[in-house]
Formats: sequence, C-alpha cells, structure tokens
Amino acid sequence: MDKSCSLLVYFNKRTSALFNEIKEALEGHDVEAKVDAMKKAIMLLLNGETLPQLFITIVRYVLPSEDHTVQKLLLLYLEIIDKTDAKGRVLPEMILICQKLRNNLQHPNDYIRGVTLRFLCRLNEAEIIEPLIHSVLVNLEHRHQFIRRNAILAVMAIYKLPQGEQLLVDAPEMIEKVLSTEQDLSAKRNAFLMLFNCAQDRAINYLLTHVDKVSDWGELLQMVVLELIREVCRKNKGEKGRYIKIIISLLNVPSAAVKYECAGTLVSLSSAPTAIRAAATTYCQLLLSQSENNVKLIVLDRLNELKSSPRESMVELVMDVLRALSIPNPDIRRKTLDIVLELITPRNINEVVLTLKKEVVKTQGGDLEKNGESRQMFIQAIHYCAIKIPEVASTVVHLLMDFLGDNVVSAMDVAVCLREIIETNPKLRSPIVKRLFKLSKPTQNCFC
Repeated sequence: MDKSCSLLVYFNKRTSALFNEIKEALEGHDVEAKVDAMKKAIMLLLNGETLPQLFITIVRYVLPSEDHTVQKLLLLYLEIIDKTDAKGRVLPEMILICQKLRNNLQHPNDYIRGVTLRFLCRLNEAEIIEPLIHSVLVNLEHRHQFIRRNAILAVMAIYKLPQGEQLLVDAPEMIEKVLSTEQDLSAKRNAFLMLFNCAQDRAINYLLTHVDKVSDWGELLQMVVLELIREVCRKNKGEKGRYIKIIISLLNVPSAAVKYECAGTLVSLSSAPTAIRAAATTYCQLLLSQSENNVKLIVLDRLNELKSSPRESMVELVMDVLRALSIPNPDIRRKTLDIVLELITPRNINEVVLTLKKEVVKTQGGDLEKNGESRQMFIQAIHYCAIKIPEVASTVVHLLMDFLGDNVVSAMDVAVCLREIIETNPKLRSPIVKRLFKLSKPTQNCFC
C-alpha cells in the first residue's frame, strides 16, 4: 500500500454499479438508506477507491442532516478522504467542510459538538483548522464536561501540529488555567496530559505545587502523573528524590491499576531495600485482592523479577506470596512455588514446609486427576526444601511416604526424595527403612 492505514476492511466492490446506488440513496430522504449508503462509501474508500465525484453529493445532501448516525459517518468519511492535492496543498472545496465544522462546534446539541471536537484531533491540515480555532477555544468553557474534555484534546492536537505553536501561541497558559479550575476528573486528566506533552515544565510545577492532593486526584490523572514522573527521571536521574514522596502516597490509593503502576515506577527509580519492600508489599496485596487469574500471573512475574533485588526485602514477604497457593490454578501455583523456593531460609523454612504439607493434604480429596498435577508440584517443593535445609527432612518424610501408593508420577517423586534423604541424613535411615519394610509387607488375608 502507498500510505499508512489504521483500518482495512475487505469489501466486495462493484464500483460503477455501486456508485450509482450510493449516490441515489444519499440524494433521497430516507435516513436509514443514507446511513447504509455512507457505510458503503466508507468501505470503498478503505479499499482504495477515491470516489471524487461523490464529494459534492455528500456536501449537498449529507452535510445538512441532523441525524447523529449520519453525522458520525460523515466525520469518518471526512477523516478518510484526501484533503490535499499532489503538491500537499489543501483542496479548494475543503472550504465547504470548514463551514460545516464551524457550525458543528457551535451546535446546540452536545453530542455533535463533542464528536466534532474529537474529529479535529485527527486533522493535520492547518489551513482547515485555523478558521475553527476560536470556536474550539470557546468550548473550553462549555457547561458540559463531555465538550470540555474533547475541547482540551483538540487544543493539544492542534498545538502539536508542525505550525501549532503559531496557531495557538498561548495554549499552555490557557490549559493551565483550565486545569486549576476544572472539576471533572476526565477533563482535568486531559488538561494535565496536554501540559505533559506540550509544556512539561508547567506540568511539573503544577504537580509539585499540589503534592498533598495527588492521592485524591482520581485514577486517570494519577496514571498520567506516574508517566510524567518516569519520563522526568529518565531524563534527569538526579530528580528522583523529589518524586519518591508522591509515589509512596499513591501506593495507598484504592485503584489497583494505580498501585500496580506505582510499584513498577518505584522499582525503576530506586533499588533501596525500603523501596523494594514497599513495591513487593503492594504486589502481594494485589496478588491476594484481585480475582482475575491473568492479573495474578502478571503480578507474580513482577515479584519474580524482584528476587534479584536485595534478598532480605523479599524473604520477609515469603508467607504473603505463599498464600497464592490456595488458588486452584496450576500456573499460579507453579509460579508461586518458583518464587518461594528461591527465598527459603532457616528462619522461614518451618512455616513454608507447614504450608506445603497442608496443601498436599488438601489434594487427597476431590478429583484425583485434577489434583494430581498440584500434588506432584507440592511433593517436589517439599523435596527441594528437605534437600536444601536437611533439618526439616524429619518433619516431612512420613507424610511423603503416605503417597508411595499414589499415581506413578507422584510415587516416583516420593521415591527419589526418600532416596536423597536416606543418603544425606544418616539419622533418618533406620526409621525410613523400617517404615518402608512395613509398607512393603502384604496385608494378611483370612481367606489365604
């Protein structure tokens, strides 16, 4: 293809016959027929047709329509068509579009104003946008938040154009005033995002001026704040200390998404044990509070990455991580064990083994096939603990021998574990062998 395209939809085109059908429907008074015709025209444009002769028909018969669906499709059509000639100059007929857009920006219907402002965010032709700037700025003070938030995005899009700073010289100052007075959280987020992208110093100044209020700003704005902090600290690592307080305050907000991003930001900015511990604690809270298994797996991946950080910070949270074993998902259990087994120490080994023993016992009931994989994982984990810290072998050996009569895979794991315990723990050899002899004797049968 000769140009970029965000959407490609296959459409079986019969251009000559279909064009006449579309033109006839657009010239009629049936709104549903117009909607269907506009959809077909858009499909043809997306599949490479230009349809230049259709433009005047749309200007005459579609532009005046007040139907919301027709207006939405009209804006999509205007987004797709070529608005410049081969030399990059705006086509003369686009002046008709400018007038329609200006009328939409002053329309009494809030929906039409809002979608038109959103459409302007996707226009790149300064010649079309320039006559509309006054109407866009008026909407910054509209009574409806839907209009205001889209007007802010339109201002940002215009300001980011190659000639945007000449079109809107004082845009950052205006948006900063909007930010200080705006009450709607979505509009406030858009205003802060505009300053972040176009006047970063103003965004930083606003953030540092309102440090004590950040935790009350709402999820959308807090996510942009974290993005700003990461970018500022990437450019200037010496600035980290100014923002740690903000990140710590956001660890206690209700939003799980903000907590997750906050923990990741904290780890990226600092490797201090206190920072690692705070991030790991947040991840553990998310692990236990979120019901979606995919979220739990992502959080476990982040915890796994923290194992290479100062080890003591993670060792303290072993039991919190281990609580994820209660989730009956083999992938979650496997990831949890991979993390925990790397963090066992003589101080926490007894608690870890006790938890593993409880989980093994739970697998004895219910569906044997369903619990078999988990039982095997737990037996292998107990085996690892017994070999790494031999002092706990005596507390698990008899439990393990209860599974010698289990399925072949679990029994093999138990046999391998017992063999290593016998080899590495001389004191346990005699009791293990005696128990094995007792298990190997055939049961007495009175009919023999």
